[in-house]
Amino acid sequence: MMNSASNIPLGTMIKGKWHHQHYRIVKELGKGANGVVYLAESPKGQVALKVSDDSMLIASEVNVLKSFSKAPVKTMGPSFYDMDDALYPGMSEKRSFYVMEYVRGPLLLEFVKQKGDEWIVVLMIQLLSNLAHLHKEGWIFGDLKPDNLIVSGPPATIRCIDVGGTTKAGRAIKEYTEFFDRGYWGFGTRKAEPSYDLFALSMVMVNCAYKKEFKKGAEPEKQLYRAIEGHPLLKRYERVLKAALQGKYQSAADMKSAMLKEGQLLASRKSRQKKPSQQNRQKPAVPQHQQVAPSRSRVAAAKRTSVRKKSGGLFETILILCSVLALYCAYVVLFLL
Repeated sequence: MMNSASNIPLGTMIKGKWHHQHYRIVKELGKGANGVVYLAESPKGQVALKVSDDSMLIASEVNVLKSFSKAPVKTMGPSFYDMDDALYPGMSEKRSFYVMEYVRGPLLLEFVKQKGDEWIVVLMIQLLSNLAHLHKEGWIFGDLKPDNLIVSGPPATIRCIDVGGTTKAGRAIKEYTEFFDRGYWGFGTRKAEPSYDLFALSMVMVNCAYKKEFKKGAEPEKQLYRAIEGHPLLKRYERVLKAALQGKYQSAADMKSAMLKEGQLLASRKSRQKKPSQQNRQKPAVPQHQQVAPSRSRVAAAKRTSVRKKSGGLFETILILCSVLALYCAYVVLFLL
């Protein structure tokens, strides 16, 4: 059943019963069975406000947001501002609400379509850092999917906008979407544990790479493996993704380390690729009667040229390695910390 909080008219002024804060409803941002999220105006600017008939649900989601706020870098979920019981004209039954940061930016799939597939890995490594903190606090995100992920910035930063499926570790996942659910694909249970989120993150990568979801076939395991092997980006991280689908990583930090290592190996292989040597090219044969013994000056000039070529090649190699190292350091500073 749809939560009846969806019938609040736009323009309604909601007042908090206990904290006496006022919020004017601007538009609906999203709704589900457990509540409705509105864009609202507050004295401090625009905020996201979630209203629900279930006060216990509101309290649970607020606890999740407070857990996010303890992270060393507060980027995973919206910042928490307020929680109260609602008062507004025409209210027919008791409703509770909480107020959080209004996160601006495109949804993950839209961002990837605009910017390119190369961003998928960068954003997933960011997300793994956030999940590692969330899991440490005793929560499993649960309903992890592109519709719940926004890319804000600059710099590009992945953010979660719906914590309704977040579940205490050890319990049964309370909300899920089939395509991202390991139970649907037959890879495990719906127990709230880190490996559940890591399976979903792998499926988020598949969804972003193919820009669509697809139905489960007769052999779901082989179907997912073929999807990974059939896309150039996913193929490069095949070992990591298959291990995550199989539940082999004990933590988000383990999967993040594996992805970074795989990325470093790929970068190293590319840097070792060299241009064809000029010396290997065949020179046109000189007729025997035109061959002349080289003079001392020509021999010396040839030696100087050879030295310059070798030093130039060494300089070019050092320059390439320094550039790769600088780009990797910038990537770590901007996107991983």
